Amino acid sequence: MSRDESSLLFAPTHEWTDIAEENGAKVATIGISAFALEQLNDLVYMDLPEVGRVVDAGEEMGEVESVKAVSPLYSPVAGEIVEVHTELPDQLEKLNEDPYEFGWIVKVKLRDDSGVDQLLDFDAYQKQCAESA
Repeated sequence: MSRDESSLLFAPTHEWTDIAEENGAKVATIGISAFALEQLNDLVYMDLPEVGRVVDAGEEMGEVESVKAVSPLYSPVAGEIVEVHTELPDQLEKLNEDPYEFGWIVKVKLRDDSGVDQLLDFDAYQKQCAESA
């Protein structure tokens, strides 16, 4: 079962966020949107952050490299990274196939709601993508 992208929140920098309750805390699962992956094209490398790292909303937390460019990965929310998808860098081809389920990058335990109010719903994100295409 794949995440429904229409229920996700998106950063203007093309990271998606799925916020859920886990063990009494809000945890954001974060990945890269299908639109961004299409723009990047063939991925060749991904640098992931460490578990335990504390990030602020909008802070660079890693990078993804394609044959076209190197692009930073930003955290859309503030909190502590509690899980990293360590298998992802060795299976980047699967990221394009399933960006919203297999393609999650990190899970962040929210410190507060910093950044959440800046995220776009699916319709607003689609509009942004259409304007930049």
